[in-house]
Amino acid sequence: MLEIKDLHASVAGQDILKGLNLSVKAGEVHAIMGPNGSGKSTLTNVLSGRDGYQITGGQALLDGHDVSELDPEQRAHAGMFLAFQYPVEIPGVSNLEFLKASLEATRKAQGKEPWDAVTLLKKARETCKQVDLDPQFLKRGVNEGFSGGEKKRNEIMQMLLLEPRLALLDETDSGLDIDALQVVARGVNSLRSPDRAIVLVTHYQRLLDYIVPDHVHVLAGGRILKSGGKELALELEQKGYGWLTDQEDAPA
Repeated sequence: MLEIKDLHASVAGQDILKGLNLSVKAGEVHAIMGPNGSGKSTLTNVLSGRDGYQITGGQALLDGHDVSELDPEQRAHAGMFLAFQYPVEIPGVSNLEFLKASLEATRKAQGKEPWDAVTLLKKARETCKQVDLDPQFLKRGVNEGFSGGEKKRNEIMQMLLLEPRLALLDETDSGLDIDALQVVARGVNSLRSPDRAIVLVTHYQRLLDYIVPDHVHVLAGGRILKSGGKELALELEQKGYGWLTDQEDAPA
C-alpha cells in the first residue's frame, strides 16, 4: 500500500529525511520510534502534503502512485489520513460542519453516496460515544477550547468516520493520561482490518502496550536504522536510542 524508496525531504532548506526506506502492506500496523529531531513528524507531514515540506529525492508511493504529484486533498480522497501531533483550532467552524464537508468531499471522490443529514448526525454521535467525547462537542468550533486529550480523541473520532485506508498517527499519545490513552487505543484498534494500514509515530512503548504493532522501526538522522517486531520497542524502552545512534556514528 505504501512504498517509500530512498526518500529525501527538506524543511526551510534544511535536509531532514536522508534516504528513508519503508514498505507498509495492507493489514499491517507499523510503529515509527526515534529520538527528538530524527524526522518522524517530518515523514508524516511529507506524506500528507503539508506546505513547507519539500521532497528532494526518492519516492513515496501510495498504491503505486507517487504522492508528491498529488495535492493534500487528493491524498485524502485516495484514503490517507493524518492525526496531528498538535491539532489546530478552527474557530467559527463547528465540528459537525467540518465533518460534513470532509465526508462529502471524500465520499464523492471515492464514488460513494453522500450521507443525508440524519445519517451523518447519528453516526457522528455514535462515534463520539465510542471515543468518550460528549456529542455536544459536535456543536463547538473544531478543537476550540478543547483540552489536549479532547483534541486527540476528536482526531480519532474524525478518523473513525472517514475510514481511511492509510492512517498516519503523529504522536497521538502525547499529553494523554492513561484513561485517554486507552480510549484512543481502542478507537485505533477498532479500525484495524485486512484492507487498511496504520503507521504510528511515538516516543514511548506505553502506546504499543495497547496498539500492538506488526513492525517497529527506529528512525534517526533522517533514516531508518533498525527494524524488528514488537520486541524491538521493549528493547528501546530498556536501552534508549544511544546504542543505535552510536553504531551509526561509528567509523566504518
